Order: sequence, then structure tokens, then C-alpha cells
Amino acid sequence: MLPKAIIAIAALAFSPANALWPIPQKISTGDSVLFIDQAVRVTYNGVPIIPIGYNPPSSSNFDSRQIVQGAVSRTFQSIFNTNYVPWKLHPRNSNFEPKVAPQNRIQSISIQQTGKDTSKTFKPRAGDVDESYSLTISKNGQVNISAKSSTGVLHALETFSQLFYKHSAGPFYYTTQAPVSITDAPKYPHRGIMLDLARNYQTIDDIKRTIDAMSWNKLNRLHLHITDSQSWPLVIPSLPKLSQAGAYHPSLVYTPADLAGIFQYGINRGVEVITEIDMPGHIGVIELAYSDLIVAYEEMPYQYYCAEPPCGAFSINNTKVYSFLDTLFDDLLPRVAPYSAYFHTGGDELNANDSMLDSHIKSNETSVLQPLLQKFINFAHSKVRAAGLSPFVWEEMVTTWNLTLGSDTVVQSWLGGDAVKNLAESGHKVIDTDYNFYYLDCGRGQWVNFPPGDSYNTYYPFNDWCQPTKNWRLIYSHDPAANVSASAAKNVLGGELAIWSEMIDASNLDNIIWPRGSAAGEVWWSGNTDASGQQRSQLDVVPRLNEFRERLLARGVSAFPIQMTYCTQLNATACTLF
Repeated sequence: MLPKAIIAIAALAFSPANALWPIPQKISTGDSVLFIDQAVRVTYNGVPIIPIGYNPPSSSNFDSRQIVQGAVSRTFQSIFNTNYVPWKLHPRNSNFEPKVAPQNRIQSISIQQTGKDTSKTFKPRAGDVDESYSLTISKNGQVNISAKSSTGVLHALETFSQLFYKHSAGPFYYTTQAPVSITDAPKYPHRGIMLDLARNYQTIDDIKRTIDAMSWNKLNRLHLHITDSQSWPLVIPSLPKLSQAGAYHPSLVYTPADLAGIFQYGINRGVEVITEIDMPGHIGVIELAYSDLIVAYEEMPYQYYCAEPPCGAFSINNTKVYSFLDTLFDDLLPRVAPYSAYFHTGGDELNANDSMLDSHIKSNETSVLQPLLQKFINFAHSKVRAAGLSPFVWEEMVTTWNLTLGSDTVVQSWLGGDAVKNLAESGHKVIDTDYNFYYLDCGRGQWVNFPPGDSYNTYYPFNDWCQPTKNWRLIYSHDPAANVSASAAKNVLGGELAIWSEMIDASNLDNIIWPRGSAAGEVWWSGNTDASGQQRSQLDVVPRLNEFRERLLARGVSAFPIQMTYCTQLNATACTLF
């Protein structure tokens, strides 16, 4: 017989009252059934809105009412068109559905936004927007949503949508949890995914579907690593040869209209898009378009000059590079600034050996390169700031090259160990992308080849450098500010998952990210500890994640299963190793 404590935990975990993802900070529910139909009256600040079939217009000017109306329309889509019958979450052949009684239904949905949105609401720096909300559903079907910002309203509507299921008897949709009272807000202001668009091209539809899934997880930053030494898919009208020569194929590009559309799509869903042009390394592809700017392009053996082929870095002491950057930034940054508060200038894995081949430097000595790199970053970041944006960099700019950065610069840390702690306690604003937890491409083997002989024998069985696979349980165990002093924890803005795309394209993008991305999303929104301060039990988490995975599937996202159906149909202890 199981101990009573374990039985209690399992019962709690299996309760539909805890099926929301990410779990709200504070929630109470009942056990009354309410149905909902599409005729329900919806108001925003007292004015009725049409809840079906609305898409906000394409524009760089954003209107709170349009954003909320679009969110209401998507909420109704989730409830009435892409919902599911939750048979997989109940014992086989059980009679788990309520009796159809549409007279017990949601009567009205009142949305009150108590604060006014500003331009910062739609392109916020970390902490600029109050994302909190409250949601109540009375036993007689009155729904009240209150939030200070339209972003908070979006989060509340997503939570509301997750309370409802489809009935197998027909077009009926119900919750079993009335009355409901929820008060909610995020733990971290930056909750993101980095998506590599350069190693393998990702379609616009796939990017937008990723934004959709992020919004359902209350993730709010999509970082597009849009160029690298492998390809340059971004169209720059003033430098047309970049994409003409650098894209894998003329059709595999992102035009200015495409980029604006991605930005707008994200903002309407509470997701800010951050663009990265990685430099001064990871940029060798420019050699195909413009000569005399790049050193060490396609040098072999590549491991002496870069982490993966093809190599190539800017000639950082070359005046032509500065002229090129002037043109690039003057074209691109004014098109980013209406939609985002940040621009990422990269800075990872710069190999000093590249500069040995640079006729303007001919040295790999740190004492020679560091001041040149400081000058380069100062120039790049001055352009970023002149456009009204704040810079992002990868951590090596600080941890390897000891550069001085502006106080507005955000440092993205990926190398693990004590890096986040040390950066935060040194006063830097930090994003945690620790590869030990957050590199979702890891653990699937190598993509490079090993010819017969020493190479084959040395690297057999061909594991990748960052194995093992970062499973959802490992991801859930990690908190970005763990072990950071209380005074410095405020400098840890949150986390980002990394999706490096050497072996990722449209065929597997969804199931690489989801539902592992959901695990990180809950940690960054709700934390991974319970009310007593202990790490939240997997017995609580797994039933909710199984359920949320079903919602992802119903909404068109191919999230991979985390358990077999035998487990999902029983309580959490059925598939537990004690």
C-alpha cells in the first residue's frame, strides 16, 4: 500500500484543478460544471467586442483594443475549434464527462484593463510591462478579467481557454472547476527561445507557429539568430548581394516585409522578437558577397579557426568593415526599432587564430586583440543605441575578452558553471542559456563526418559535444537565479532555450521544442518550487504537462509524448520509480 502522503500528492496531481500550464501563482477552484458557447457576451472596458474571426491589421502602430480583440478571437478558436476530448487523461472506459446541461453556462466575460498601454508595452525592456492579471469565474457563469496592461489580458485569456474541454457528445464545451479565482504574475520578465535561422532555414509559418506556442506557454521573447557563417537569409536592400550570394537558395530569404510581419505577429501575441546578427565571428558568409571584410573563411582544418565549418570572422582592424556596418545598421536598425527594444550583436566563440591570417593584425595575442575588439563593440553598440535599442551580447565579450559594456547591455550566458552567478554579482544584466540545461538540440549525435581510421576510432560512438539530451525533468530542475545572492538576483532577467539548427528543420522543429519548452516556461513564470519552498514534485508536474501536450497537439503543434497512454490514464504514481 502506498503511504498516505504519496496518495494525497497523486490525487492532487491528477485533479483537473491543477491542469493549467504554467501553473498560476495563486489559484482556487470548485467542482461545478459550466458550459460555454460562442454567443457569450464579451466586453472590454465596458464596450462589447466581437469575439470571432478578428485579426488585428498589419501596422507598426499598436492599439490595445485591437490586440485584446485579436486575443479574444484566438481564445474562442482554442475553445471551440482546436479543443479536445480529454479521454487520454482519465482511466480507460471511464465515464468522466459531465452530463450535457448547456443551461449552466458562462453568461458574460468582462475584461477590464486598469492601466494604459504605452509604446513600451509593445516593445518592452525587461520589467517595463506589468504582466499580472486576475481571473474569476463565478458559480453562475460571470467571468471577470482584470489586468494593468493588454499583455496581462492576453495571459488571462490563455489561462481561461485552458479551463475548457470538448465534450464527446457533440459541439459542447465545458469546465468542471467553477468557481475559479486566479491571481497570477511571472517570476522572470524575460522568458524566451532562441531560434537559429541560418544553419537550416526555418519557414515563416514555422516561426509564427512557434510564436503561437510560446504565447500559450506565456513565453515572451523570441530571439532570432538570423545569420551565421553558413548562410545569410536576411534581405538588406542597401546590401543586396548579402542574401543574393549568402542565402542557400533565392527562395529561402526573409524580406523586409517578412521581418516586419514576424515582429507584428509576435507583438499581437505578447512575444517580443529580438534580432541577432552575430559578430565579429560567425559571419564568414559575407565573403561570398563582399570581399576584403572577412578573414579565415572556410579555412581548414576548421577546428583551428572556429567551432564548426565554415569559419570566418570580421577583419576588426579594417576600416572597410566599419563602413560596411554603417550601411548594414542604417538599413536594418530603423526597421527593427518600431517593434523591439533590443538588438543582439552576438560575440560568441571568436577564435583569436583568425586574426593571425588578417593582414591588418597578424596576431592572436589577447593584448593585441582586446583593444581592437573593444573599439569594434563600442562602434556597433553606439549604432544600436542611436537607433533607440539596447544591445545584447554573448557572454564571451565579458568572460573571455573582458570588454567594458554599457549598463544597458544584456549578457547572454551559455557556458554554464558559475557564469550566471558571477556576471549577475558583477552587476551585469544576465539571461541564462546554460547549455547543460537549455540547449534543446543536444543529445542527438554528431552531424559532422568521421572517416575511417583515427577520427572514426576517436569519436566513436559519435556523441555530440553537449550530450545528454536535455529532457523536460532536467530542464524543470534548473532555476536561472539558483545560487545567486539575493541582492544580485534582480540582475538575472530570466532564461532562453537555444535551438541550434544543424539538424532541425520543418520536419522536427515542433517536437524538438515542445513540450520541453513548456517545462522551462513554467519555471520562468511560476518557479519550480511549491508553497513550502521545496522543489515541485514531478508527481504534480507530469499530469499537467501531459494534459498541456494534448492541447498543443489539438492546436496544431506536433509536441512529442512524454509518457505512454498507460501512464496518462492513471494517476502519477502508476509510472513512478520509488
